[in-house]
Amino acid sequence: MLASAKSYDNVEYSRAAGNSLQFDASVPDGPGPFPAVIIVHGGAWVTGDRKLSVEPLFEPLSQAGFAWFSISYRLAKDIDPASVPSSLASLLALGSAVDDVRNAISFVKTHASEYHIDPSRLALIGESAGAQLASMAALKPGTAGAVQAVVAFYSPSDLVKLLDANPRIPASIRQTLRESAFGDLLFAGLRDLSPVAWVRKDSPPFLLVHGTRDMLVPFDQSEAMCDAVHTAGASCELYPVDGGGHGLLWWESTPGATAYKQVMIRWLNSKLRASKPN
Repeated sequence: MLASAKSYDNVEYSRAAGNSLQFDASVPDGPGPFPAVIIVHGGAWVTGDRKLSVEPLFEPLSQAGFAWFSISYRLAKDIDPASVPSSLASLLALGSAVDDVRNAISFVKTHASEYHIDPSRLALIGESAGAQLASMAALKPGTAGAVQAVVAFYSPSDLVKLLDANPRIPASIRQTLRESAFGDLLFAGLRDLSPVAWVRKDSPPFLLVHGTRDMLVPFDQSEAMCDAVHTAGASCELYPVDGGGHGLLWWESTPGATAYKQVMIRWLNSKLRASKPN
């Protein structure tokens, strides 16, 4: 954290089903208004931390003059599955978590003057599950309106394909799901929550960052997403982290893997017209 930046901890931006949803933030010193990003951590929709999971992003964003807001959201374990099958509860959690990201956007825009940020220069950054949530919130914005850019790290962009390709799920089970009414419901829900299904010509620009040796979310997920964005007539760039696996924290100890930080800052500057280019 830069000494010249003001920090905010545990600020509640929304309450949902009894959950206090909070963020930590850093805002550059001065009157602003500053470009801003909302950061959505990963963790397979069931875990993760807004401080630790995305910590490698904080310093480069602060150094470049961006305000950032790192948010918590409802995890799958926060949804009471008593009245629905557990897998459907997980789908419900994904939809609820997208709403949480939309509410964070609304809060930041509503309180823009308080935090000295420019609500017309706002981007979303997500990693892993958080990238799926950020992408969905950007592609299907709430009443607060759209964001101007999205950075998605190793995003699950096509949940149906990800399930189909998962080696941990026996082919016989996948086939049984596809031949059942429950499976139809499950795949329809996954399709509806897949960012690749919602790209359009007026989508915000995307920067996709993905390790080429990611064993959890295959690199081709981002390749297909970028192709879909281009086909729709919108803007997408794909930055491969050569030899990189899954996770910002792992990249910190991988030679050459942190070069994405400069790429991310340059790209955000170009999309948000930041006053302090890197």
